[in-house]
Amino acid sequence: MTKLLIFAGSTRQHSFNRRLAHVAATLAREAGAEVTHLELSDFDIPLYNADLEATGTPPDVIHLKEIMAAHPAWIIVSPEYNGSYTGLLKNTLDWASSPVKGHPVWADGEKPFADKVVGLLSASPGALGGLRSLSHLQPLLLALHCWLAPKQFALGSAGKAFDEQGQLIEERQRRGVQTVVDQVLWAAPRLSTD
Repeated sequence: MTKLLIFAGSTRQHSFNRRLAHVAATLAREAGAEVTHLELSDFDIPLYNADLEATGTPPDVIHLKEIMAAHPAWIIVSPEYNGSYTGLLKNTLDWASSPVKGHPVWADGEKPFADKVVGLLSASPGALGGLRSLSHLQPLLLALHCWLAPKQFALGSAGKAFDEQGQLIEERQRRGVQTVVDQVLWAAPRLSTD
């Protein structure tokens, strides 16, 4: 079974992207993956700055690095704020990629990222579904040496897309998420060095 990490770049209680992450987790489990569905609100990660880091990397950052490193496959669900990904997501990735000086495992900042197979999803009330956030997120992940699934899915009109149980109403939208999940699960055993 492929170990798959799924998280959304939002902590908002009624976030469309958190709902979409839940849909992806359900589909991945049905496909046979061992899924860890992470909520960033469960981590105490401060706003990144080098002075704070010099006093010691926060324990929850080390814990996050460990979780990320343990999963060869990821799906990141990115909200779109002002045409790009969220500050929360950027801050999380900045901390996770920051080397821990002198640490026997985490001195290399690329370690949690290198050779991970990553699928990208987004959701937005707008017609484009957060697609611009994904176009900004791609070069960041490539710079960290991740493999990106060629298919991505942006859920437009997200306010009308979910039923009362949090599942996608339209089959074509479900297939869009399924395609990303399937590509990640297919590629991870072939491309990951873990």
